[in-house]
Amino acid sequence: MRAAVMADGRPLRFGALLASLLFVACQGETPSPAGAPADPLDGIAADYVRLTLALGAHDAHYVDAYLGPPAWTDEGLERYPTPGSIRAAAEGLLGRLGAVAPPQDDLVRRRAAGLHKRLIALQARIDIVLGVPLSFDEEAQLVYDAVAPDHDAADFEAVLAQLDAFLPGEGDLQARTRAFADRFVIPPDRLEAVFAAAIDECRRRTLQRIALPPEEDFTLEYVTDRPWSGYNWFQGDAFSLIQINTDLPRRIDRAIDLGCHEGYPGHHTHATLLERALYEGRGWVEFSVYPLFGPQSLLSEGSANYGIDLAFPGRERLDFERSTLYPLAGLDPSQAAAYHRYLDLRRQLSYARNEAARDYLDGRISRGAAVEWLQRYQLSSEAEAEQALDFIETYRAYVVNYNLGRDLVRTYIEREAGADATRRWALFERLLSEPVSVADLAAR
Repeated sequence: MRAAVMADGRPLRFGALLASLLFVACQGETPSPAGAPADPLDGIAADYVRLTLALGAHDAHYVDAYLGPPAWTDEGLERYPTPGSIRAAAEGLLGRLGAVAPPQDDLVRRRAAGLHKRLIALQARIDIVLGVPLSFDEEAQLVYDAVAPDHDAADFEAVLAQLDAFLPGEGDLQARTRAFADRFVIPPDRLEAVFAAAIDECRRRTLQRIALPPEEDFTLEYVTDRPWSGYNWFQGDAFSLIQINTDLPRRIDRAIDLGCHEGYPGHHTHATLLERALYEGRGWVEFSVYPLFGPQSLLSEGSANYGIDLAFPGRERLDFERSTLYPLAGLDPSQAAAYHRYLDLRRQLSYARNEAARDYLDGRISRGAAVEWLQRYQLSSEAEAEQALDFIETYRAYVVNYNLGRDLVRTYIEREAGADATRRWALFERLLSEPVSVADLAAR
């Protein structure tokens, strides 16, 4: 028997493989409890997984992780060998889903709604693979179930004016920005110690609030030549491979950013909770596969970014960085507060990347113009802007998930919980353990 594999061919851990085989055995000819009819959503979900795996054969970035039965990978491609056949089958599944009686249980209702959104996203991704023209906003709506707000240059100029007044010196703002930010670069020989301490603290704070399986763990690797700064490859059985890209200098703020975002309470925590609660706990097989281009990514990236502020509220991040990370990095802790003020202002420019992606992918500006826009309105270096464009060319409208997703998660949790930290963590854990859509966040 061949091993279950991830999207990039890495073997699945034995525990996840065993769980998937046991799950298949239990799902064979075993009758439903007390003679109850089988849930029609289960069959639709199983066929959806096969379609997703089949599309992964045509789209190298599509399947980010797969924890389910190994045979389904080949079955999907054998049944649906072309993107066109996958799309037609997805249309058929939408018809089957539409014929299912509306579920009475709220969680099952959200499961059904989530399957519908997943199928719409799958069809849209096939259209992109086939070269069907979709605007940036159309892609974001169909694939991620949300459209980022429009911003013009004037919105960002106001923030640039504040940065201009804040940063020391005179003259070119980009040059002054780089000179200031470069004072906070972690020396390469101290990078591992700083990131290890940051991730340990992110994990400690998360485990105080969220119970994770005792076997949960991760491996940390440093890589180069990637279009992203960090990545979590979830491998099942509550285990992740976290990779940090060292192509560009890493500043001190990225240690907690990436430690929380990729690990705790971000992607590793989210994937572990979904695996435990929905795939293993309820047998909902659609959660055995994570298509990168789908509505789950809005919540995944948004919660991972909001999780940074959740784990380090108020001054707690500044205090920890100043007392622990700055000394480990050999940086001057007395400058930490000024750097945080700079980061607070810089964060207000995050939507500038969306505008660069929107105009570039919609053909209104060239790559060179997009690089110039990012240099001006995100204050990126040329190398940082080029890497951002590499990401946009690879992942397209995916960029909306980081800022829009964060804002949607923050608005929901802070509206519902107020300043109650315990309530915020409880709502956050619930979001990471259940099927949730943009509509659910707005309606609750």
